[in-house]
Amino acid sequence: MIKRNSLYALGFLVSTASAIADKPNIIFVMTDDQGYGDLACHGHPYLQTPNIDKLYAESTRLTDYQVSPTCAPTRSALMSGMLPFKTGVTHTILERERMNLNVTTIAQVLKESGYTTGIFGKWHLGDEAPYQPESRGFDEVFMHGAGGIGQVYPGSCADAPDNKYFDPVIRHNGKFVKTKGYCTDIFFKQALGWIKENSAKKKPFYAYIATNAPHGPFIAPENYRKMYDKKSKSKKTANFYGMITNIDDNMGLLMRKLDEWGIADNTLLVYTTDNGSSAGDFSAGMKGKKGTVNEGGTRVPAFFRFPDKFEAGKDIDKLIRHIDLFPTLAELAGAQISQNLDGRSILPLLMGKDEKWQDRMTFFHKGRWGKKGDNSRWGKLNSDISKEKYKNFAVRNEKFRLVGKTKLYDIKNDRGEKNNLIEKYPEIAAEMLKSYEKWWDEVRPLMINEDVPFAKAPPYHLWFNKQKETTGIPDWQPPNL
Repeated sequence: MIKRNSLYALGFLVSTASAIADKPNIIFVMTDDQGYGDLACHGHPYLQTPNIDKLYAESTRLTDYQVSPTCAPTRSALMSGMLPFKTGVTHTILERERMNLNVTTIAQVLKESGYTTGIFGKWHLGDEAPYQPESRGFDEVFMHGAGGIGQVYPGSCADAPDNKYFDPVIRHNGKFVKTKGYCTDIFFKQALGWIKENSAKKKPFYAYIATNAPHGPFIAPENYRKMYDKKSKSKKTANFYGMITNIDDNMGLLMRKLDEWGIADNTLLVYTTDNGSSAGDFSAGMKGKKGTVNEGGTRVPAFFRFPDKFEAGKDIDKLIRHIDLFPTLAELAGAQISQNLDGRSILPLLMGKDEKWQDRMTFFHKGRWGKKGDNSRWGKLNSDISKEKYKNFAVRNEKFRLVGKTKLYDIKNDRGEKNNLIEKYPEIAAEMLKSYEKWWDEVRPLMINEDVPFAKAPPYHLWFNKQKETTGIPDWQPPNL
């Protein structure tokens, strides 16, 4: 039985899905901390992304695609189809990045529908064993820990000890391996080997390639950084853009291999990012960066290439959120959804169906407040979460963005949030605030990680040290492409 908040009747869902005869392969690429303006195809004046620009030209694009202000919340929304606070994810660290174990993931739904599933790169929804992707529906797991390579935070959130962007230690199906090369290249190469293997078996697959780049620390291969040394305002920015161009080269390799293996036409290729830019110098006219509830903090690229199914070069300007991609992928795969979702499928829009897209209120909150018992620099003591209710929040509908209690913008005509219209439209602001308050009351009891005590030791450290002392850390064997 399908239970969902959707505009589409069951009969239409069936007719839409039946337009795609075979279960298509799905490759979902998501980069880390790359904003809307961090692409040449979105107007950046000197960043070079020719392969992603090509994908842009061949794709149906979402021009008002909204995620969360930071990464773990966005990832939980993509995995669950629910707004992040409902999954228990209110932060990126402090045990509050752990996605509720009761959540059914898109990987589980696709697996039940006959797909094999793989993750390559970043998970960031819990580093303890029950939270790991192999326990949440993924057959193939090739990933780093925490929110980035080498990160260590209080509690369970930590990567393998002393890990680096070059030659990183990666956890592959429960065992650590020592790789050789740059992290992004390694994640794509491993994903491509797995894709090649499954395409040869004619097994439908879901490949989730989630790079940790261009997240800080900003370390690019030297040849990529040098491309921007003279154009960027700082070495940090040069490395940031070098990391993006390296991603772009890997996207080019991916697309060439799909053509070479003859599977491009039956593969949905998605390219998106997890939040606004962390280090870019071009905002595409928007206000805000990563960690803000302004447009620049949550509006990101989203390209969907599916040859002969989705129109190339078409823009969809409807307000669409990360929560909508779960039901979209499930519908594309012909899968049934048994849980209630906040999202609704955009497959009819992607397929050019002339359907009305009903307006809705949707909510953003930065989260990241202090945690009880934490005296570190990561947050002050604060066990009274009610004090955070009216801090760092926003509400969107198709036309307006309410930022806090006092700012209202006509976001369709004022992307830079320069003209506060709250005095002109007080009734609209009041309606949006009321809907937010109702939402907060709904999600507050579901924030299950707020008072969870810190783990005594990071699991990745314990697992790594035990393996190192017993069987050792073998070298990674790159796949033959």
